Amino acid sequence: MDREQEEMQFLGLFGIYRESYKIIISWRKIFSQITLALILPLTFIFLAQIEVSNFLISKIVRTEIQLDETPIGTKKYNKLSDLISSEWTTFLLFKFIYFTFLLVFSLLSTAAVVYTIACVYTARDITFKKIMSVVPKVWKRLMITFLCAFLAFFAYHVLAFLTIVLWFFTVGFTKLGWFVFFVLWIIYVIGSLYLTIVWQLASVVSVLEDYKGLRAMLKSKDLIKGKMWIAIVVFFKLNFSLVLIQILFQKVVVYGELGGFSRVVFGILCFLLLFKLFLFGLVIQTVIYFVCKSYHHENIDKSSLSDHLEVYLGDYVPLKTKDVQLEQLDV
Repeated sequence: MDREQEEMQFLGLFGIYRESYKIIISWRKIFSQITLALILPLTFIFLAQIEVSNFLISKIVRTEIQLDETPIGTKKYNKLSDLISSEWTTFLLFKFIYFTFLLVFSLLSTAAVVYTIACVYTARDITFKKIMSVVPKVWKRLMITFLCAFLAFFAYHVLAFLTIVLWFFTVGFTKLGWFVFFVLWIIYVIGSLYLTIVWQLASVVSVLEDYKGLRAMLKSKDLIKGKMWIAIVVFFKLNFSLVLIQILFQKVVVYGELGGFSRVVFGILCFLLLFKLFLFGLVIQTVIYFVCKSYHHENIDKSSLSDHLEVYLGDYVPLKTKDVQLEQLDV
């Protein structure tokens, strides 16, 4: 990261992309190691669960069709009923295991990439071994922030559900009702995207500053002011690309009627696109953090930051507000 921090506030949309790309290319060896250790497993887990979920749901649907065609009270009916319960239990258990591994590798990948870019920013020597020694300690802080973000998303969706119920019992399916529904849907999408941005930026804050959980979320909310629309466009494009790859994988690989070789080729293509997207997205969210810091004229003391990025002998020691958190610069 060869830019001075004061200059980063002037980075626009393409400037952020260019800076992220330059960081990855300049440190391709270390990012390749992070990708092999953490991001490739994350990508495999994400895509594999689509195939496995489809297989399990197909079995459940076939069993339910047989159950509907079987007289109630017969032995076969009872056997099929027990089978459906077993299949649903298997499906839910699989989903629980999937989300657990997805969360673990997602947070570990975030910790590794953010820590690496902080080392790049402070011009410190960095090795893969050093990264992997620090990452598990940083991960604990990220988990606390994730739990707070989860609660925020839960509350937001409860509010959205209550709003839809109110809509249904007031304007409902009238011409005015459909217009109101469309407006509410736009607000819902923007709100969901905003919460996603706050959470992802809070993950960077949790690694580099003395904040975690709700405090990290609030700090992230303050940081993003002034760069909101750039952040919205960046994260919208990233999430749109993720959905596009997922749809392509489902349509061609999971549900497609192509031959086995063609499906394998498309599967590999989706896999390559997805792990590059994951890596690029993690680098981008860290670059946006520094852009927001620069925009608010908050200068990180590189020497203090470097001290806190040492290979810690004890527990993870975050940046102290009084030491590093950040001076206001006069412009």
